[in-house]
Amino acid sequence: MRDFFNIDKRLLEKAEAAERACEKDFERIESIARANGEKVLAAFINNRVSEPCLHGTTGYGYDDLGRDVLDRVYAEAFGAEDALVRFNFVNGTHTISTALYGVLRPGDRLLMCTGAPYDTLEEIVGKRGEAGNGSLRDYGVLYEEVGLKENGMPDLERISERVKGAKVAYIQRSRGYSTRPSYTVSDIERIIKTVKAAEPSAIVMVDNCYGEFVEEREPTDVGADLMMGSLIKNPGGGIASTGGYIAGRRDLIELCAYRLTCVGMGKEIGATLHQNREMYLGFFLAPQTVSNAVKTSVFACRLFSSLGFETLPAPGEPRADIIASILLKNENSLCSFIRGIQRGSPIDGFVSPEPSDMPGYESKVIMAAGAFTMGASIELSADAPIREPFAAWLQGGITYPAGRMGVIMAAQNMLDEKTLTL
Repeated sequence: MRDFFNIDKRLLEKAEAAERACEKDFERIESIARANGEKVLAAFINNRVSEPCLHGTTGYGYDDLGRDVLDRVYAEAFGAEDALVRFNFVNGTHTISTALYGVLRPGDRLLMCTGAPYDTLEEIVGKRGEAGNGSLRDYGVLYEEVGLKENGMPDLERISERVKGAKVAYIQRSRGYSTRPSYTVSDIERIIKTVKAAEPSAIVMVDNCYGEFVEEREPTDVGADLMMGSLIKNPGGGIASTGGYIAGRRDLIELCAYRLTCVGMGKEIGATLHQNREMYLGFFLAPQTVSNAVKTSVFACRLFSSLGFETLPAPGEPRADIIASILLKNENSLCSFIRGIQRGSPIDGFVSPEPSDMPGYESKVIMAAGAFTMGASIELSADAPIREPFAAWLQGGITYPAGRMGVIMAAQNMLDEKTLTL
């Protein structure tokens, strides 16, 4: 086969060996994609999606058929009573923030059950940032965290003790910029059972970013009251240009809609402009797109493990999300890897990323994101804060062949920059 990228032959041999070692993993991934694809297809058919649903509205957006039916499609596919799917959620953090502000009131207590939150949530809950900036802390919401066990798993005993009296018990599925495991739906189910046994009235919220369609079940299938995610990650299928979703209990979805628009109007307003078709098509393609991203991630762990780097998860471990963390040992290797991912991107492949300050992040961040949709982490991308343990967080790959080559080019760039030897 012709080599279009001048890859070192020794590296190609390692890549081929790594891919062969992924065969059983790939079979399991494709089986999950098949089941999820059928589930989504059934949701489309059962909710009578029609050609008029693909068109948008303007102005107030009253009687927007496509908007209302899409909410029902998401709700059915995710095993929820209702959903709020909107293009005007600007990112996952905004979606999560809307849910938190929608449900919590002054004097309520928010308990983070899975250790420290993702960096961009710290200012929202008031853990970081100046007083008076509009954080939940400013509005009188109390915030607490339950630390993790030494192995990075949730401390169920302490959660049971601390959740008593809490209004919201919050679970972050993905690891964020940490080296703890991402949590499977079975892990999340155990947390939910622990919370409900100790405090039946607690609202369990799950940040499901990067986790949709990685397994056959979702957090709402196992008792989560609300879950949230971004459409430029898994459920947008690489097609949606922007947006987010909240799915769960109908009464809580109404409160979230009141926060997004205004009290008394909620889900009944909001023009969809020309976004409906993208959101429908993206969700329809999402199970297969996610499978490509997971395969890319599994391959990356196999290859870089064979090159002498620790990966999280380790090769062969069960997958809870699309992310692979590759511990690259030092800043030079980390930046070289990120530049290599950029070299393997279809958009801006000629650009050389450099660390820089980014809104919402405490450390400088280096990011490779040569995507058709800016910042879409369902497309092949990688990013990292410039701090210990100098790990790159790799995610995405809307097609496996392109994702595979992007990973190989990251290793090749490390060879070229002499941060890797074979």
